[in-house]
Amino acid sequence: MSSDISNMSNEDIIEELRKIVKSKGLKYTQQREIILSILISEKDHLTAEDIYNNFKTSYPDQTIGIATVYRALAFLEEIKLISSISIGSSESKKYESNAKEHHDHLICTSCNKIIEFLDDDIEKRQEYIATKNRFKITYHSMQLYGLCSDCQ
Repeated sequence: MSSDISNMSNEDIIEELRKIVKSKGLKYTQQREIILSILISEKDHLTAEDIYNNFKTSYPDQTIGIATVYRALAFLEEIKLISSISIGSSESKKYESNAKEHHDHLICTSCNKIIEFLDDDIEKRQEYIATKNRFKITYHSMQLYGLCSDCQ
């Protein structure tokens, strides 16, 4: 739905949200914009509860419920402005903006820590495998699960 936003400014990403909402005939809400802004500005991966608490602290004049946060996150993920990673035994999710440069994840199954990494050799190998199989990669996400150094 949306274009690659990794090279867009924060303002352009918000404008992309406005365009998508309008094209779908939906009402533009301040809550969605704020949630997207929180994720754009945050370096860490956040749970819905983290985003809710950040929202309440940073925007005390705005009202929002946790259900609205979950609905906004689902919508933002559907239109590919954010992405999520399922973690932990309860399959809770952590979210991040798609405005970040491409990266992959190491996820600790004990403490739920997420370590971002990029490896050029892995990227080249994926391209080689795709080309060899006459396959065009349009998107990929690699998540490796295990134990971080603190939990080993």
